[in-house]
Amino acid sequence: MVDTVVVDTSVFVSALIGTRGPSREILRKCFHGKYRPLISNALFFEYEDTCNRKQILESCPLTGWEVRELLDAFYSVCRWVPIYYLWRPNSQDEGDNFLIELALAGNASAVVTNNVGDFRNMDLYFPGLRMVTPDQLLKMIARR
Repeated sequence: MVDTVVVDTSVFVSALIGTRGPSREILRKCFHGKYRPLISNALFFEYEDTCNRKQILESCPLTGWEVRELLDAFYSVCRWVPIYYLWRPNSQDEGDNFLIELALAGNASAVVTNNVGDFRNMDLYFPGLRMVTPDQLLKMIARR
């Protein structure tokens, strides 16, 4: 069974900048069909904006063209999910609320993020949704 996940921009950027590590392994598993990433308009625009920032491109071993190709390839394995209802769970970083809304709309099992702390103490609790780091997700899959 393929796990449906939301890949936070922090994970995508870590995979771009680092040449190995758990974030890169998460992307690799998405490309190989182990995970099914979800995407929405908001996440698409956040990826586009963040991955094309000068400081990100300067830190990345890939060229701008290669980053574009990687983004396009990633989008091709994503399932686009329309958001019809705004839950507003009030995460510590209000800018991350859309990740929860995407996960709920797409019935994701997890939001994969390097900023798990931003999702603690939300006003709303969703028992079927996990907030995990890339390393935690990889360990959960290894235990199956």
